[in-house]
Amino acid sequence: MKKVIYTSKAPAPIGPYNQAILKGNTLYTSGQIAINPETGALILDDIKAETTQVMENMKEVLKAADMNFDDVVKTSIFISDMHNFNLINEVYATYFDSDNAPARETVEVANLPKFVNVEISMIAIK
Repeated sequence: MKKVIYTSKAPAPIGPYNQAILKGNTLYTSGQIAINPETGALILDDIKAETTQVMENMKEVLKAADMNFDDVVKTSIFISDMHNFNLINEVYATYFDSDNAPARETVEVANLPKFVNVEISMIAIK
């Protein structure tokens, strides 16, 4: 049986989906973008601030499922401009121990929801 994971400390879904689904001991998150959950405002000041907001949103989704970044086994990063890869990676690296970092792909795409610059989803196992 699957369990819907929801927290008000991360942005509410903007479509017919949930923040995350827990199936057994595996958590599948939806992609997070840089929406401040308190104000609903997009954080697009610079790519590092945007990435930080995405990771903070993801931290809250993980926490709502009683998990943290140590439980993440796979991430998918979608970016609108591969030239931002190094800056996104700098922020991303502060959330993971490099010796225990998850598997990952980073893909450049034409557009993302609300025309943001980065979206990240994760799979975690407890």
